[in-house]
Amino acid sequence: MKAATLAEIKRELKTRNSEELLQVCLRLGRFKADNKELLTYLLFEAQDERSYVQAIKNEIDDLLEEVNVSHLYYAKKGLRKIQRVLTKNIRYSGNKNTEVETRLYFCQAIRKSGIPIEKNTSLTNLLNREIQRIQKALATLHEDIQADYQYEIEKL
Repeated sequence: MKAATLAEIKRELKTRNSEELLQVCLRLGRFKADNKELLTYLLFEAQDERSYVQAIKNEIDDLLEEVNVSHLYYAKKGLRKIQRVLTKNIRYSGNKNTEVETRLYFCQAIRKSGIPIEKNTSLTNLLNREIQRIQKALATLHEDIQADYQYEIEKL
């Protein structure tokens, strides 16, 4: 089956009534956890971005506590898992300010965790890529906000 384009889907959604749209959304939420998470964000958390950012930070803290630091290989796998969760949550929001704040928090949490990232090239590259993503997202924000976050990036 070939998927329809977004323009075709948009046209079709405009022709449906609210009850049909409700059924489509509920059915969409049943099929994949990502769809359900996106619907949860759009319905419950999109109105209060600050609390959503705080929830992401708490999730980062919880996942970071679970990272096995006995060997750098396991630490790398744990940090990549956190990175995937972070990227997924950022995609739901689509807000660059949220992206900068959560990625910056992730980098700061890695530094505070005590994981010796300097001893492993992969971990160093992971942190450097995150900093590059922060700077890329930061370039799209207002200059005043850029100045606030730039100081935090320099501390890393």
